[in-house]
Amino acid sequence: MKTLGRSLGTVSAALLVGTALGTLLQIGSGRLLSTSDFAVFNGFWGVLFAFGAAVGPIEQEVSRLSAHAALRGERTGFAAVQTALVGGVVVALAGLLTLVPAIGDRLFSGHTVLGLVALVGGLGFAVQVAVRGLLIGHDHVRPYGGIVVTEAAARVLVVGGLLAAGLTDLVPMSVAVAVGSFAWLFFVFSAKKTLNTREGGEAWGPLVRRVVVLMFGAALTASVLTGYPAMVNLLTGDGANPALGALFATVIVARAPLLLLQPVQAMAVPLVVRLSQDESGANRLRALLVKGIAGAVVLGALGAVVGWLLGPWLVRTVYGADYVVTGWAVAGLAWSSVLLGATLLLAAVLVARKQAGLVLVVWAVVAGSSAATLLFWPGDTVTRAVLGLAIAPTIGAACACAFVLHRGVNAANQHG
Repeated sequence: MKTLGRSLGTVSAALLVGTALGTLLQIGSGRLLSTSDFAVFNGFWGVLFAFGAAVGPIEQEVSRLSAHAALRGERTGFAAVQTALVGGVVVALAGLLTLVPAIGDRLFSGHTVLGLVALVGGLGFAVQVAVRGLLIGHDHVRPYGGIVVTEAAARVLVVGGLLAAGLTDLVPMSVAVAVGSFAWLFFVFSAKKTLNTREGGEAWGPLVRRVVVLMFGAALTASVLTGYPAMVNLLTGDGANPALGALFATVIVARAPLLLLQPVQAMAVPLVVRLSQDESGANRLRALLVKGIAGAVVLGALGAVVGWLLGPWLVRTVYGADYVVTGWAVAGLAWSSVLLGATLLLAAVLVARKQAGLVLVVWAVVAGSSAATLLFWPGDTVTRAVLGLAIAPTIGAACACAFVLHRGVNAANQHG
């Protein structure tokens, strides 16, 4: 338990630093860019990090493979490379879609070069998450924390260089954000030591199906996470609404901690594998889940209250007087952020149990609820956008909770 505590402490510290740097970058971008360019930048950010979220299961799968290998005293086999390759191909295909004029124009408001930047950054993410999965699966916590911090720090440093050179236009700023997805270049040799590509391969067919299902579920997740502004624009056609610009700025603030929750998910996977080796560990895991779910509900309610009271003032203070939002809107976003975080972690438990189908069901429910609210709920676009964020994660968290607790937490030991 002491080792686990140190590992959690190291990763938590890295997450705090990374989150702070990411939030600083978003605030700085809002100040440096014009209001209209900032709206386009949000669309680019949403697409890039949607790719990053879509390849999140690669990290979880590689960390699962690595955790089992570590328990056997072995290096991770070729299946980890296969998993990363599948992720890269899926990202490449999705990225090519953003280059289609009819889609790119809606996403990037005519700045079609941003589609190419997002594609390159997405491919970088595919490798980066595989490297992180190798490191955390073998309990190499310090380099894992290093890659988390380096990813966020690289973006801030490049933006700082652009600011010094007077190159703070939309495209250079977007390129700076994509640079962070290549932080793995500094850690690839550490990860390579944990890998044995000559053994441990899997049949391509089952592996491709499993990874694609998980990635599709993660893409659905991204539609209500970092990619939500793009989803709103595509479904409502109201992307030029200035009130949406203020709402998207609020979403960025509310979602900032979730940008780096993905590594916590990856840590959860090997933890579930280890605790599921015997009945005592399974009981401890069940107790942790019950306490975590209850804590998420309480934290979500408190966040909603604080958001209602202080949120509008905080948004104006951070972004400027032009960014005006209502208290109830911030409250809804705060509640949804906490419930989304809980759903993400519950989904990681299902990943550790290799129940990819249930993961897909959870995020299909979340994305479908959000899309239906945006399309059919009466009222203005901002109202629908807020409710789409608040209602969908609540339903999704309840669904994930039912799957995890009803099916039992020791199923991870059924698969090796």
